[in-house]
Amino acid sequence: MSDPVRFGLVGYGFGARWFHAPLIASADECELVAVATRSAERRALVNAEHPGAALVDDLAGLKTAGVEAVTISTPADTHIPLCQEALELGLAVVVDKPFALTAADARSAVDLAQRLGVLLSVYQNRRWDSDFLTVRALVDDGTLGRITRFESRFERRQEGPPASGGGTLLDFGSHLVDQALQLLGPVRRVYAEVDGQAPADDDVFVALTHADGARSHLWGSWVQSGPGPRFRVTGTRATYVVGGMDIQEELLVAGRTPASESEGWGAEPPDRWGQVHDGAGAATRPTDRGHWDAYYRAFAAAVRGTGPVPVDPRDAVATAEVLDAARTSAERRELVTLL
Repeated sequence: MSDPVRFGLVGYGFGARWFHAPLIASADECELVAVATRSAERRALVNAEHPGAALVDDLAGLKTAGVEAVTISTPADTHIPLCQEALELGLAVVVDKPFALTAADARSAVDLAQRLGVLLSVYQNRRWDSDFLTVRALVDDGTLGRITRFESRFERRQEGPPASGGGTLLDFGSHLVDQALQLLGPVRRVYAEVDGQAPADDDVFVALTHADGARSHLWGSWVQSGPGPRFRVTGTRATYVVGGMDIQEELLVAGRTPASESEGWGAEPPDRWGQVHDGAGAATRPTDRGHWDAYYRAFAAAVRGTGPVPVDPRDAVATAEVLDAARTSAERRELVTLL
C-alpha cells in the first residue's frame, strides 16, 4: 500500500467532528494530520479526540503542516472562498455540501480546479446510504421495472443547522437532488414550494421532471412531526418502500466508526428493512450495507493517481443548477424549464 494521504480538516463543527474526522481516521489510506480552527473549545475537542492532529489557524497553516488534501466543513457561505484558496495552494480538496450557494459559484470553483490541475470533489456521501444503494440495486436488477416516480424525504422535527446562507433547500436539497440525478438523470422542469427564505426556510418540496419523463418528488423539513417514508420508488413492475434514515449518521454520533464496527458497519437491523410491493402482496427486501467509508478511500486513490474522484464536482454543479431553479420557482410561483 502507498503512504496514506495526509489530510487536514478546515473547521471542527458538527459535520467535521462527527462525519469527516472519524471516517478519515478510520481509512487506512488516509491520515488526519491537522485541523484548522481558531475556537478554543473546538481545539480542546480535537486534542481529546484526535490527539495526534496538529492545530493550526488556517489553510496556510495546514499547508505548512504538510497536508496533501483538505476537507472543508465550514458554514456554507464560506465553502467557495476557502475552496479557491485551497486549490491555489495546490491542495486536493473535498468540499462538504452544499458545495456552493449558487451554480455560478460552483462552476467557478470547478473551472479553477481544472485550470490548476488540482483534484476537487464534493462530499455527497448519501450516494452510499444503505437504502439508496438498495434502490440502485433494485433498479439495476430490473425488480422495479422502469422508474416512473421517485419519492425521497429528509424530514425531522428538531432544531435545524445554524444559519449559514444555505437554508433547508440547499442543506437537505443537495443530497435529495443529487440522489435523484444519480438515479434518473438530467432534469427538464423544476417546481418548488419553500416556506420562508434562506437561511430561514425550514420546509421545502421540490418536484422534478427528468429528461426521460420520470418524476422526482423531494421533501426536506426540520419541522415535520410525522415523517413520511424515506423512499417510495415506483416502477412499471413494482414499488419499493422503506422508512427511517440510514443508520450511519446514528452510528457516528454514538462514537462508532468503520474501524470499530468492521464488517458490521452500515448494516441495517431487520426491523428497518423495506418492502417491495407488486400489487399482489409485499416482500421484505434486506437492506444493503451502507458504505460512507468508501468515499475517503476512493478520494485517497484519486490523490495517488489510481482512480477517479468519488464524486465528480461537475455533478455538484448540475445539482446547484436544479437548486437555483427551485429557488426561482418558489419565489415566482411558476414552473422553471432547464432543458
